Amino acid sequence: MNLCDYNTVKRILAKHGFTFSKALGQNFLINPQVCPAMAESLCADKSTGVIEVGAGIGVLTKELCSVAGKVVCIELDKRLLPVLDETLNDCRNLEIVNDDIMKVDLHRLIADKFDNCSSVKVCANLPYYITSPVIMTLLESKLPIDEIVVMVQKEAGERLCAQVGSRLSGAVTVAVNYYAESEILFDVNRDSFMPSPKVDSIVIRLKIRKEPLFALTNEKRFFSVVRCAFSQRRKTALNSISNTMGIGKDKLTQIFNANGIDLNARAEKLTMENFKAISENI
Repeated sequence: MNLCDYNTVKRILAKHGFTFSKALGQNFLINPQVCPAMAESLCADKSTGVIEVGAGIGVLTKELCSVAGKVVCIELDKRLLPVLDETLNDCRNLEIVNDDIMKVDLHRLIADKFDNCSSVKVCANLPYYITSPVIMTLLESKLPIDEIVVMVQKEAGERLCAQVGSRLSGAVTVAVNYYAESEILFDVNRDSFMPSPKVDSIVIRLKIRKEPLFALTNEKRFFSVVRCAFSQRRKTALNSISNTMGIGKDKLTQIFNANGIDLNARAEKLTMENFKAISENI
């Protein structure tokens, strides 16, 4: 069964009365080169466990099952379950969990499903509308996983993997850099999907750090400073933090000056060390 053949996919979906949901951001991969490349990038073996977020029709899932010892796919859309029963019926190392990735107890799932695995990785073609929430949930939960390989909207992927202190950086860039080392793997043209989205995609890798980038007195305050700095991107970081956190400009000015931070710099110009200095001295 060729799950990358347009007519085959169309026939299977019609057989099960499936229609695409715009609300769930459903675009199924039909490019035969993309999923094998994503699976291969994991460098998985039979001792590796993989969590997939959303199976679609199962084209990536099948490739993951061929390289890993155990694959658990968390699929929200129950309408896809009978479709996947047909397309993945020969995958003996697969378990599909009909649930919402944002609500699943991932620590429990990993403990229960991958107890015999030496490492656990995440691989997914993420719907555009939920890219950042899913990635931040995976990172902030501090799960026992090694890496995350995901396909996302190209613009979002470039922001996630941008260098902190560059024009493309944002609050999510800082968060990713704190928890992981990021890398862009390859581009994916919009014509690789059914139906075709209006934008191109990109596959990225987030290699989870064993320990966060640096120790913080108050992690919550650090990320609050970051979010507030980027909340008013056209203003200086000093003014944006002062306005949104309710901290006097005089005090912030002292902190900026003491740590050699440009008073006129916008948030995208600040480094990780700058954000740490501001957070630690408030």
